[in-house]
Amino acid sequence: MPKFFPIFLILFSSLVFSQRKIEIDSLQLKDAKELLGDDYGNLYLYKNKDLSFTKYDSVGNQLGKLMLTFPYKIQSVTNPLNIVMFSENAQEIKFVDQNLNEIQKINLGLNFGFIKAVYAEDLQFAWMIDDSNKTLVQYNFRSTSTISSFPFNINLQSLQDFLVYNNRIYILKEDRFEVYNTRASLLYSTNIEATKLRRINNDIWIFGSQSIYKFDGKDLTKIFENESAKIVDKNNTGFLALIKDKLYLYTK
Repeated sequence: MPKFFPIFLILFSSLVFSQRKIEIDSLQLKDAKELLGDDYGNLYLYKNKDLSFTKYDSVGNQLGKLMLTFPYKIQSVTNPLNIVMFSENAQEIKFVDQNLNEIQKINLGLNFGFIKAVYAEDLQFAWMIDDSNKTLVQYNFRSTSTISSFPFNINLQSLQDFLVYNNRIYILKEDRFEVYNTRASLLYSTNIEATKLRRINNDIWIFGSQSIYKFDGKDLTKIFENESAKIVDKNNTGFLALIKDKLYLYTK
């Protein structure tokens, strides 16, 4: 029997924002692949070109810089004292502190097959998709023990990011956002072009290159958009947009 899924509307929150330029040298912003802002006004840039991860304060002063040997995906800087990053190439989770000094490194290849994606939900547990075994694994990286494991045989082609919250698995692909339960049953699906996910309270936020959406479990709402932006992000102050190697903060 064919499966039918309800049609969900993408709502748009029509808000007016004020704009302020953040004074960071445009040469530093050039070639940035990821832009992140924490709730203390600090900014972080990740560059694939030289595999650098750099932290700046709110006026553009460099506070730290980490040179990496493999490409990494920065999960978030919500907790700037313990920043999580994952390298699919190196099969490694890395934790760095507020000065971008390494705190801990976990070699996943010692205990697992091929890990496609990692979501660290706190300072002890991580959810991982083991693509070689087609399983979803909850892992205690402090005690190096597997807490639970579920069959998870879904198509992971063009996977951009994933997140687990409240027994729901959120999958972001290049052109699609999907929600599954722990039995790998599809609960929600919609077309969207985006690159990363983030949980803020009970909502799942979805970040594209020019737009930011919020998913509350039922509706997907566009919260912010700038058609000139190369990268967008948010912190508790407002929304960040990188436009032509210049960085702007938008507030209500």
